[in-house]
Amino acid sequence: MRKFKFIGLAFAAFLSFGSLTANAQSLSPNTKWHWNKGKIVIETPERPAGQKDVLGLALPKMKTVRIGLVGLGMRGPGAVENFSLIPGVEVVALCDFVKERAEKQNERLRKNGLAPAAVYYGEKGYEELCKRPDIDLVYIATDWEHHAIVAKCALENGKNVADEVPSAMNLKECWELVDLAEKNQLNCMILENCCYDWFEMRTLNMAQAGVFGEILRAQGAYIHNLDDFWDYYWKNPNGSDPEQLGWRLKYNRENRGDIYATHGLGPVAQALDIHRGDRMTTLVAMDTKSVHGKELVEKKTGKPCNDFRNGDHTTTLIRTENHKVIELQHDVMNPQPYSRLYQLTGTRGFANKYPVEGYAVDAKQLAATGNAPKVDDLSSHGFMPDEQRKALEEKYESPILKKFGKLAKEVGGHGGMDFIMCARLIYCLQNGLPLDMDVYDLAEWCAIAELGAISMDNDCAPVTFPDFTRGLWNKQKGYKHAYATPEQEAQTEAEAAAFTKALKSATAKFKLWNLYDNVKKAQTPAAQKKAQAALDKAMAKAKAQVAKATK
Repeated sequence: MRKFKFIGLAFAAFLSFGSLTANAQSLSPNTKWHWNKGKIVIETPERPAGQKDVLGLALPKMKTVRIGLVGLGMRGPGAVENFSLIPGVEVVALCDFVKERAEKQNERLRKNGLAPAAVYYGEKGYEELCKRPDIDLVYIATDWEHHAIVAKCALENGKNVADEVPSAMNLKECWELVDLAEKNQLNCMILENCCYDWFEMRTLNMAQAGVFGEILRAQGAYIHNLDDFWDYYWKNPNGSDPEQLGWRLKYNRENRGDIYATHGLGPVAQALDIHRGDRMTTLVAMDTKSVHGKELVEKKTGKPCNDFRNGDHTTTLIRTENHKVIELQHDVMNPQPYSRLYQLTGTRGFANKYPVEGYAVDAKQLAATGNAPKVDDLSSHGFMPDEQRKALEEKYESPILKKFGKLAKEVGGHGGMDFIMCARLIYCLQNGLPLDMDVYDLAEWCAIAELGAISMDNDCAPVTFPDFTRGLWNKQKGYKHAYATPEQEAQTEAEAAAFTKALKSATAKFKLWNLYDNVKKAQTPAAQKKAQAALDKAMAKAKAQVAKATK
């Protein structure tokens, strides 16, 4: 009798799950799972024959990194500015649904003396950009629903990818990006800028040096009331957003779960060596009812909203293979102070960011890890004094912060971590090193949305993680940043500086911006064609001069 009851419950859950997938992008219609002892087991597909993993992938050095940027609304413009300040980078192409937004970003290149970039626009403009043979990296900062779509197009056209968060919205997209990266042996990096914040980077160094002992539990969150921002999110004019809610509010209405998990999870996953000695195995997710989200839609539409799918606050608990625990929270609705709640609890110490930032480590543990306590009665019962903390941070300052931190603070962008993320990406590509985050990080961190939705749609049942590495999660031992030797760095930097100097010289010599302006000012198609031909000819001459000067 119990057997038939179990089958009935499983079938009822399947029907319930299936009925919710119609308009929910965070749920994959082809995700395969089954019940096993009260747990939902997500199946991992076999790696296709002849396909090789990209763990530790290091491509040949790129003397110059040629970039095409797609999505120039809220996040993209900052990336254009960052790349225009990094030597050895050429922004080749700019793309946005709206032509004027793409053209506007060319002014950032003009300001910095760089050559104008080609402009693409419209719903499919990214496809032509991805086909260009002179692009090494496609940087994606579109709305969420287009992140994986553009990334797949780029990978299929042989381009490395840097994709904004969340980079994939469901398991289907996660697996597609993993398989394309492996098939083509290309980078597909998740652009998780919070991994480059000062506290997170210093704390990671401390954790790796054993300051906190063994990390047993970690917390991460994205708690950010978006009431002041909902109206700024792009409203797709193609009919997919008939009530013009804006893509982010619409997404929260139609999808359930922690749909923006990576800010909180990324730094935690690095500290816990996820797929580098440990892996996330099981999660349980719970959410509150929707109150604020429902009210937002009703206020905008003037109609009752009975289909707001995401709860106001979502909590997810995750257990790892090595019996560590991660807690994540997501709340973009309610009036709370901004928090990413980054917290590490170890057997010998504690680190916390938001609302109080600090470390708790006793004198005995500090001494055991080679740190001389500045106070005799230092105790882990409270946060260490400022003087002690400052000394600890100085000792464990990240080489990445030492290299890029000063300029990052001047440039800005979430306190400078956006610039550090871009600069570090270029550093790795120019020096032929593995990137800091790979396609498996992307898939693991982005899978939280669908896995959590499946849990909640089935009465908060435990859900297992698929293994995106397909059995290789223990191949690498410990998370590490890769570095070139000082001699290699010096050579790379000299070559990068020479390229940018030559590019600026050629841009001025061949009056590329005057010719670019002539194209925009042309009054007739014939005049525009003639002006474009003149610009193309001058661009070719400029490229030839740069190549000659830097060979």
